Amino acid sequence: MLRTHTCGELNMKNVGEKTTLSGWVQKSRDLGGMTFIDLRDRYGITQLVFNLETDKELCMKARKLGREFVIQAMGVVEERSNKNLKMPTGEIEIAVTDFKILNESKTPPFTIEDESDGGDELRMKYRYLDLRRNPLRRNLELRHRMSIETRKYMDSQRFLEIETPYLIKSTPEGARDFVVPSRMNKNQFYALPQSPQTFKQLLMVAGYDRYYQLVKCFRDEDLRADRQPEFTQIDCEMAFVEQEDILNTFEGLARHLFKEIKGIDVAEFPRMTYADAMKNYGIDKPDLRFEMKFVELNDVAKNKGFQVFDDSELIVGICAKKCAEYTRKQLDALIDFVKKPQIGAKGLVYVKCNDDGTFKSSVDKFFDQEALKTWAKKMNAKTGDLLLVLSGETERVQKQLGELRIEMANQLGLKDPNNFKPLWVVDFPLLEWDEESGRFHAMHHPFTSPKKEDIELLSTDPGKVRANAYDMVINGVEIGGGSIRIFNKDLQKKMFKILGFTDEDAQAQFGFLMNAFEFGAPPHGGVAFGFDRWVALFGGSDSIRDYIAFPKNNAGRDQMIDSPSQISQVQLDELSLKLIKD
Repeated sequence: MLRTHTCGELNMKNVGEKTTLSGWVQKSRDLGGMTFIDLRDRYGITQLVFNLETDKELCMKARKLGREFVIQAMGVVEERSNKNLKMPTGEIEIAVTDFKILNESKTPPFTIEDESDGGDELRMKYRYLDLRRNPLRRNLELRHRMSIETRKYMDSQRFLEIETPYLIKSTPEGARDFVVPSRMNKNQFYALPQSPQTFKQLLMVAGYDRYYQLVKCFRDEDLRADRQPEFTQIDCEMAFVEQEDILNTFEGLARHLFKEIKGIDVAEFPRMTYADAMKNYGIDKPDLRFEMKFVELNDVAKNKGFQVFDDSELIVGICAKKCAEYTRKQLDALIDFVKKPQIGAKGLVYVKCNDDGTFKSSVDKFFDQEALKTWAKKMNAKTGDLLLVLSGETERVQKQLGELRIEMANQLGLKDPNNFKPLWVVDFPLLEWDEESGRFHAMHHPFTSPKKEDIELLSTDPGKVRANAYDMVINGVEIGGGSIRIFNKDLQKKMFKILGFTDEDAQAQFGFLMNAFEFGAPPHGGVAFGFDRWVALFGGSDSIRDYIAFPKNNAGRDQMIDSPSQISQVQLDELSLKLIKD
C-alpha cells in the first residue's frame, strides 16, 4: 500500500505517530519559513507542513508542487497551533520528513473546489476532474448508500435480484427505442430495454414470485433536468398479490430509505385518486408540501354577465396566502406567466383581499364587493390574501392552474427540500385517445390491468376505464409507478385489439408473453422506481445529472468521450448499413 492512512481519518489520537499519505495537491501556501500543502483524497483533506529551517531542500522541493500533483508524503502527526475545527482533520497536521511525486499534473481548467469556477459544459468535458469535487463525491456516496439500503430491504422481504437481458426486441409502444444492429443476423436489430417489463412478468410465470433488480434502462427521448437517455430503475414484481399488497410493500421500502438515509420517520402515505389529483391540484403528481388547493367557482361566478366566465366549462382558483400586497408589476408578471405558450391561458383574474375588508379585483366592472366577498368566503380567504382565478375547458384549465400553483410556491419559497410529503396516486385512466393516430394508447403500457369493476366498459366506453395502476409521488416528483398486470390471455388479446393491434401484430410483438400465459400465469403486479430521481430528491436537487457519475448533456452527448460518434466504414459494412448523407 502507498499509504498507511487516508487524508480524512487522522486526529488528535494519532499525534506522535508516523504516517504515509497519498493524494492530490489541493492547494499550497508559502508563508515565510513555512510551506503548507493541503493533500486531498476521497476521504478528506490533511494539511502537510514543511519547515524551511529544519529541511531547506525538502521545503524548496515542496514549493515546486503544482495543483493536482499526485504525491506520497511521509511524516509525523503533530498538533496544529492554528486549528480548523470545520475539518475532521483540522486539529492536526503532518510534519513531512520526505515525499515522492507519483505523477505530475497539468493545471486543471477549473478549480477543484466545492464552488468551482468552471461552467457546466467545461466540467462535463473534464468530468473526471469534476468528480474530485466534494459535492459530487457526496452525491455518489449518497447513491451508493441508497443502493445498499435498497438491497438490504428487498432481501429482508425475500426478493431475488435477477438480471434480465439488455439486447431485446423492439416494441412500438411507449418512448422511442435505442436500437442495436445485429452483425450475425443481417438487417435485424436488437433494442435496448426501456424497462424489463415483459421479462419480469415471465419471471412471475416461472414461479419467482418476488423479483427485483437495480437495472439500467434506455429511452430515446428529449432530455430535461430529471431525464437522461440511460437511467437506473429499482425494478420490482410480485406474484399472488393485489394492489394493496404492493403499495404496502413498497411503502415499506420508502420508509426504510427515509429512516436509514435521512433519519426521518414518515407519518403517512395518503392515497389520492387521479381524478382528485387533477380536480384539486391540476397535476397527477401533486406537491403536498403547501396548500393552494383548487376551489371551483362555477356556482358563484358563472352566468353573472362576465362573458369570459359565462362561456367557460370550469371557473377555478387558488388562494395565495398573504399576497394581497403584490404590486401591479408582480400581477402583470403572473398574467404573462399563464399566457406563455407552454401554459396557454388567455388571461388571469385576481382579487386582493385588502386589510380593511374590501376587495380589489381585475373584474370590478362585473362583480361588486358582495360577489367578491362570496368568492373569498368559498375559497376560505382571509384579509391579506390574493385570489387567482382561471377559466376555460376543464382539463386544460386544471393543468394551467396547476402550473400557476407551482409558480406561486416557487415565488413564496414553499418548497422546502427538507420537508417530505409522499403519497400514492391511484386509479389512473387505462387509456388515452391520440388525435393524430386516431386510436387509444395505453397510458402506462399494454399489460396494465383495468379495474375489475370497469372491465365491461372496455366494450362500450374504453375511455372511461380506470387502470389498476399507481404512482408514488414525493414533493411533486413521480418517484415510481406500476400496476397490477393482465395475466389472462383473453383479456390481453382484448387490450391489444383496443390499442389497434391486429392478431398478427400482437403475436409478432408479444407472442412469447401470450404463449407464456397459457402455462399457468399467476396474478401479479409490480412497480419501478426512478433510482436517479430518488437519489436527487434525497440530495435536495431537481436535477439528476450530478447524481450520475458520467451523465449526458441536454443534447444526449457525452462531451468527455465525444459520444455519439461515427463508426468506420468497415464496421458499417459488417453490419450491412449505409450512412445517409445530408
